[in-house]
Amino acid sequence: MTGLPRPSLTYRTEDGLRLGALLWRFGPGWRMISSAMLGGGVGRREWVLNAQVAAGYSRMDPVEHMDALGPGGPGVGMMTAAVVERYAAAEDGGAEAVATVGLGVPTWAAAPEGVPDPGLPAAPESAPESARETAPESGAEPARETVGAGDAGVLETGGRAPRPGTINILVAVPVAFSDPALVNAVMTVTEAKTQALLEAGFPCTGTASDAVCVAVREDGPAEAFGGPRSVWGARIARAVHRAVLDGARDWRARRDGPGGVLQW
Repeated sequence: MTGLPRPSLTYRTEDGLRLGALLWRFGPGWRMISSAMLGGGVGRREWVLNAQVAAGYSRMDPVEHMDALGPGGPGVGMMTAAVVERYAAAEDGGAEAVATVGLGVPTWAAAPEGVPDPGLPAAPESAPESARETAPESGAEPARETVGAGDAGVLETGGRAPRPGTINILVAVPVAFSDPALVNAVMTVTEAKTQALLEAGFPCTGTASDAVCVAVREDGPAEAFGGPRSVWGARIARAVHRAVLDGARDWRARRDGPGGVLQW
């Protein structure tokens, strides 16, 4: 297997919500670079998990949480408040990209100090109840993405819990990359993501909790460059741009639907 494997979709119940998880089983022979808390950095990895969590996620053990949801062994675990089954995928010249897009809390990277992001709770004590609604006693209900609800949990002490990523991007290419090219590829992914968001009509660079993972082959001649004008960097950029653009437009369509609540 030299390309992006087909993901499996499973469900679990947490906090009274039915939450999905996408799992890509790459197997051996892959190197990955990721910003994820589980399996982040650069190294050999064999799977990637993108798990939906409740919008008011407040656990302080995200690494252990994602590890428990994975298949075991070396892998990458990302989390998101977005509905993962609505993922968008694109391919360009062998470079493949998958994006789960949630834009309840869009941000500019360079924001004024002390100014909260739009959509985040104004007071810490108000967040747990409003952000962690549970389902009726009759059973679990599908998780919702409520526009403006935010994706950060707030602890009773007033500190912020780890924020689940709301735009998670997975890229796979069938060739090897040098370490500098991998870093350059992450830059390319981020630039293409922001371009897509602006073209979709969202004035932001992303969200403050986005995550990325780029998977490349371990063996073979290593590409020296991963920028948007290199051969593989350009393909990555176009694939990511298309996936994020489609995902952002889908998110907007659901946001603008009846009631302004995203529920799938």
